[in-house]
Amino acid sequence: MLGKVVCYVSSDETDPGLTQGSASILPFFIGAGLFRIIFFHTLQADVMLTQLLDLDNLDLKRSVHPVHYIHMFHSMVSTHMADRADSYDHYDTILCAGPHHIREIRKRESMHKLKPKQLIEHGYARLEQLIDEHREPPELDGQIIHVLLAPSWGEQSILNLCGEELSAILLEAGFRLTLRPHFQTRWNTPEVIDRIVHRFGDHPRFTLVEEMSESDSLYDSQVMITDWSGAGIDYGLGLEKPVLYIDVPPKSRNSTYRELEIEPFESLIRESIGVILMTEKIATAPDVIRELLENPQQFREQVRSLRRKSVFNLGHSAKVGAIAVARIADEIADGR
Repeated sequence: MLGKVVCYVSSDETDPGLTQGSASILPFFIGAGLFRIIFFHTLQADVMLTQLLDLDNLDLKRSVHPVHYIHMFHSMVSTHMADRADSYDHYDTILCAGPHHIREIRKRESMHKLKPKQLIEHGYARLEQLIDEHREPPELDGQIIHVLLAPSWGEQSILNLCGEELSAILLEAGFRLTLRPHFQTRWNTPEVIDRIVHRFGDHPRFTLVEEMSESDSLYDSQVMITDWSGAGIDYGLGLEKPVLYIDVPPKSRNSTYRELEIEPFESLIRESIGVILMTEKIATAPDVIRELLENPQQFREQVRSLRRKSVFNLGHSAKVGAIAVARIADEIADGR
C-alpha cells in the first residue's frame, strides 16, 4: 500500500489474506478467544484498519496504547437498523461506502453529542468485484429460469418462516432453484436447511450451496430471492439483475433506529432493484419473477443510474482508501 508495510491480522486460519505472498504484507494468525482479547487490548500500532463491528462495545476493546482505528464497511446496508445503535461510535475514522453512511453517522453524532469522526468518501470493493467479474447468465429463450434463494438468517428470515413452502412453489413452477443459506443459519438453525434438503435434495433442478466463496450461483442465476440481506443490494447493483424481496419483519439489532428519521438504505432501495412480495402471497412468486425479467435493458439502465448516486468512487475505491489510510498514518508519524 503506497510503499507501506502492512501487518495483516486474522482470526481465521483459512483466511487467504494470510498467504498473499507479498514482502510488504506481514501475516499474523491470532485465533479467537482470550488471546485475541489480549491482542486487541495491548495492540501497539499507529493505525488499525478493520471491518470489525462494535469495537469497544463487546469483548474486543480499544488498546491501552494510542491507536487510530479506521472502520471499512463490508456491506452497503445502513448503520442504524441492522447493527446496534452504538456499533460505529468508537472508531476514529470511517471509510464510507455511500452518501447514506455519512448522513446516518453525522445525524447520530449530532443527536447524541458524540465527537465527530473523520468520514472518508471511500466506496465498496465487493460491488466493483461483481461488476468486473460479471458474466451473462444463459439466455431465457427456451431456457429454464434459474432462481437464487439467498436470505439472511434468524427466526424471522425466509428459510425459517416459509423456506420449504417457497422452494416447493418455485420447483413446481418449473424453475431451477439454488439455495444459498447464510452461514449463520447452518450454525443456529441447521434443521431448517436440512428439512428443505431432505425434501428436495434429489430433485434434478435443486442445488444447495453452502460454500461462502462460491460465485457461480450469483453469475448464472437470473433473479435472487432474499429478505433483508445485504447480498440483495450486491446482486442488484453489482450484477444488474432483479431481486424479489419477501417481506418478512426487518432484521434489526437496534430498537431505536427510527429516531434518526432516515429510512435505512436496505429498505429504501428494495423497490428500485426489485419487487416486494408479502409472505401471504408467495404462491404468486413465479408470476412476479417472470414479470421482473421482462425488460432487462430497462432494469440495467435504472440500476446504473441508482448506482452512480449511491456508491462513492466506483471502480477505484481501493486506491482512494489506500491513500486515505496512508495519509492518516503519515500524519500520526509526523506528529510524534
